[in-house]
Amino acid sequence: MPLIKKDFFGLKDLSAEDIRYILGTAETMKYILSQKNKTTPHLRGKSVIILFYEASARAKLSYELAARHLSASVVDMTGSIQNREFDSLRDMGQLVDQMGADFIILRHPMAGAPQFLASTVGASVINAGDGFNENPGQSLLDLLTIKEQKGSFAGLRVAIIGDLIHSRVSKSNIWALTKLGAEVRVAGPPTLIPPAVDKFGVEVCYDAREAINNADVILTTRMHKDSQNTMVLPSLDEYKRFFRIDEALLRYAKKDAIVMHPGPIRRGIEISSGVINGPQCIINDQIANSVAVRMAMYYILTQMGGTFR
Repeated sequence: MPLIKKDFFGLKDLSAEDIRYILGTAETMKYILSQKNKTTPHLRGKSVIILFYEASARAKLSYELAARHLSASVVDMTGSIQNREFDSLRDMGQLVDQMGADFIILRHPMAGAPQFLASTVGASVINAGDGFNENPGQSLLDLLTIKEQKGSFAGLRVAIIGDLIHSRVSKSNIWALTKLGAEVRVAGPPTLIPPAVDKFGVEVCYDAREAINNADVILTTRMHKDSQNTMVLPSLDEYKRFFRIDEALLRYAKKDAIVMHPGPIRRGIEISSGVINGPQCIINDQIANSVAVRMAMYYILTQMGGTFR
């Protein structure tokens, strides 16, 4: 059990062995979820506090369900944030910490917010998305879905298409997939590609056809609201023309290629309706894996010598 610290911030600093261990634990949790009695006692007596400074109903629900399946008590403090009852993240964190919280699930618009909060509290902090930095939980469910569909990562050709500069899950996926032995290509408008991303072990393409050529997996991104500014992108029509995953573009990939998206999809902009409704789009499989992955994250953090930071 190689993971030895208190918090879970992202995949950048984890090894391939760490990531495989998490995925293996998630597979066990998925088996538990397939049983009639989905509840286990691993978090009995533990408390989970949810702090979402950015809205995401699906992510919040998956963390809450995962905690409840592991017998934890869950308190959603998001309403207190919205009502501005607390002036700062530090104030909120210290309040829930003093009340005996064991886990704080944080989604925040500032990159590095989970590390800052963890430095001020004794509870384990799980990063549910920080700024444009990382979203490790979403990445892990993507990885579990790919593993189920393709068996392994070594030699797999993965294309990540779209608005990468604003996509924190894409950054988590790049860290993880390159460590696991996949060949990663990225493509998108030049203004939406992170500077020096090629130094992370990926090939940068500005033609989506080149990135998708012979791909086993196509990961698309959500179009961030800031990307629709004409200073960044001339028009959505131009984006759709060159980077939307549609039937014509999909023909460049392998016949058994799978198409994935973190959701919610902007139908017809990021992916065409024909592809979404087709057999190669496996977004429902991703959603099905979300609770098992979060259960694995909680479980590992409760084990002696098995937590991560």
